[in-house]
Amino acid sequence: MTTGSPDRTVLSGKEPAAAIRQDTRATAERLTRQGTPPGLAVVVATADESSAWYVRSIARAAEKAGIVCEVADLGPDATPDRIRERLLGLSADPAVHGIILQTPLPEGANAADLAGAIAFEKDVDGAGPVSLGRLAAGLPAFAPATAEAVLAVLDHHRIDLSGRSVAVVGRSTVVGKPVAHLLLDRDATVTVCHSRTKDLASVTSTADIVVAAVGRPRLLTGEYVREGAVVVDVGTNPTEDGGLVGDVDAETVGPKAAALTPVPGGIGPVTTALLLRHTVQAADRAAEGSRNRPPE
Repeated sequence: MTTGSPDRTVLSGKEPAAAIRQDTRATAERLTRQGTPPGLAVVVATADESSAWYVRSIARAAEKAGIVCEVADLGPDATPDRIRERLLGLSADPAVHGIILQTPLPEGANAADLAGAIAFEKDVDGAGPVSLGRLAAGLPAFAPATAEAVLAVLDHHRIDLSGRSVAVVGRSTVVGKPVAHLLLDRDATVTVCHSRTKDLASVTSTADIVVAAVGRPRLLTGEYVREGAVVVDVGTNPTEDGGLVGDVDAETVGPKAAALTPVPGGIGPVTTALLLRHTVQAADRAAEGSRNRPPE
């Protein structure tokens, strides 16, 4: 736990991400020695440069972790049928253990619908309806990595969740809804806020913990949090000068918060690390299933 000022703790994601990466690489090396090198496939159908940068970063991180990474670039004109066909093919490929469908997608392609073509056991970013349904029901599933990263950072910095009031700002299936389920499983009392929430500040300013995941730069200012709150900023909004800012206005929230995640360097590094950990976990389960399968 690092301190950015005498009164505020910086909830850095660099340390938990490094620990996850170290454990992931050790598992990947073991699986490779045993004949099951973990394989990750990233399906891309966009010319968006920020998306391309993110995919390159995943590929580099996968290589460092000992994971074979295939980037299936279908081009920005790919039809939904072509994307679905590729996802189904990768789902049937025994050398592929994890599949990520990168967004944005071409016009007319629905991410939630296409994610259903990813085999449940290979859905390492928890994007498909089966994964999300199992998560909501409290059954084993890969949670969306960004949502899980929120809890990983809080756990690393020993932020207790049991009995705490948490305001989640954002209701997407990528962060808002799944992180609410994960928090409920840890005995937090959760309120999910969104664009129709009346007087948002009156809700967030009474919470012990605020999770901002709405995708609007610097939306949450100092008036939205109480003194001593823990604030998790999931936002990554590009600026004109090529930088990133979060959904939280750090200048006004920082002096009031007891702890705050930085942007960048907070949730982002842990998200990537968890995607790779999910991939080796899927590979480990596949290898275990092969070992336990009776001979034909």
